[in-house]
Amino acid sequence: MYEEVRELYLSRGFGGRVGFGMNPAVIVIDMARSWLDESSPLGSRNAAGVIEPILTVLAAARGSAVPVFFTTMTFDPAGAEAAGPVGRKLRHSSDQRALDRNSGMPDLDPRLGRRADEILIEKQRASAFWGTPFGAYLTARRIDTLIITGCSTSGCVRATAESAHNAGLHTIIAKEAVADRSSLAHECNLIDIDMRYGDVVPTKDVVEYLYSRMNTRSVA
Repeated sequence: MYEEVRELYLSRGFGGRVGFGMNPAVIVIDMARSWLDESSPLGSRNAAGVIEPILTVLAAARGSAVPVFFTTMTFDPAGAEAAGPVGRKLRHSSDQRALDRNSGMPDLDPRLGRRADEILIEKQRASAFWGTPFGAYLTARRIDTLIITGCSTSGCVRATAESAHNAGLHTIIAKEAVADRSSLAHECNLIDIDMRYGDVVPTKDVVEYLYSRMNTRSVA
């Protein structure tokens, strides 16, 4: 079924390759207790399974001095930031057990080992770009390639990929380093992202590219 969908897109002129650029950054989307802790109403075992691939990408990025960013979704305890249609559609946005910024649930998984110079972006929408300074951070660093990891594929990963594509970035999704609570949503959205917004690339290829940046600098 998935290959039929892919072939349909390709036959209609979608699915061109953007490739890697010259100046990458890595973003880890929402790998927080809200999504990983079994006590959270939003929790997903599938998301927990991508920690190791993400750590592999982080090791390569850090070893190559490539900028790393993290996001977490969080709201005020009173629910004012979830007012209106957004809160009605995303009912979990007002769930104080999962996304209250004072609850500890939006805290990043400690295994990620976030460093002092790695910016954490708090967001109230799916895209890491929407209503945040993330785009400005990338511009300041002359980033042309955004490597996306984290969860969920059908939500915040997809939205961030679309925003990155619209911003003119080489948008790369590390295939084994993204996850969704639904395997069907995961597979369908990977195809759609790959055909429309960026390149879904094996994580090993992402790691090789990141380490190649270190080798380029050492030669220079």
